[in-house]
Amino acid sequence: MRVGILYSRIRKDEKLLLNELRERGHEVEKIDVRKERFGLESTTAAVDDLDIVVDRCLSTSRSLYATRFLDSYGVPVVNAPETGDVCADKAKNSLALAEADIPTPATEVAFTTDAALEAIESFGYPCVLKPVTGSWGRLMAKIDSQNAAEAILEHKETLGHYEHKVFYVQEFVDKPGRDVRVLAVDGEPVAAMTRSSDHWLTNAAKGGETESFDLDERATELVEKASDAVGGGMLGVDLMEVGVGADADAAEGAADDYTVHEVNHTVEFKALDAATDVDVPARVVDWLEAKAAALADGGAENETEEANA
Repeated sequence: MRVGILYSRIRKDEKLLLNELRERGHEVEKIDVRKERFGLESTTAAVDDLDIVVDRCLSTSRSLYATRFLDSYGVPVVNAPETGDVCADKAKNSLALAEADIPTPATEVAFTTDAALEAIESFGYPCVLKPVTGSWGRLMAKIDSQNAAEAILEHKETLGHYEHKVFYVQEFVDKPGRDVRVLAVDGEPVAAMTRSSDHWLTNAAKGGETESFDLDERATELVEKASDAVGGGMLGVDLMEVGVGADADAAEGAADDYTVHEVNHTVEFKALDAATDVDVPARVVDWLEAKAAALADGGAENETEEANA
């Protein structure tokens, strides 16, 4: 198998993936998107003979454009640009989850500070204000009062970028001090962990403590549905437990239900690999091998049909 890796920086996640691919004898073409050009008909990147390309771009904009161009050339790429487009935008993400009848936090989008303040007041305090694009818990605010709301909205309004003029307001979910990150491939869970913190943001990137988590039937069902809702692929599905009555129950993972607050399309997995007994890179490469084989079989079938026509 010849695999392309789209990247702009090689992090530990990419090193884990590259090591697993090379140990299995697969050829790897590293494609640094900072150095390549993408035209309407072709690219300077060496992609012609690749069986599959894996998007590992750190930058959302580079990810979305590079995968769209590769897809236009007929180069198989995961995740698909349509999936990336939905996952990279929190508003589109929320809409996709809601349209699939997946429980997700109540959300409103406003385009002026006055309308945003009305949305915040309708949710009550605390509530959450997030940028529509971004990761690692950056620029997210838990708003506890009207004074705080007015100050934060003014800051966002003066930041300049048009995306800061899209005010994404969400209910505050009273989770049991942690959330659940699941790595899934086409809806099938690979591994799961909790991310715990005394802070309301529990992201591993914010210093949240990680621990392996056993998914129950309901969580597994929601992971599959959330994956389908955004188009499938290798995804990080983030859930929060709801209806947990006591700390002891939370420690045992006993939740009445879950809410899915986000699906991530260029998911990092180094923390998950360290927190669980699952060999995450191996499972990811298993999936890539299966995807490449299915694509090859499909191409062979099409050639046979054309020859017989």
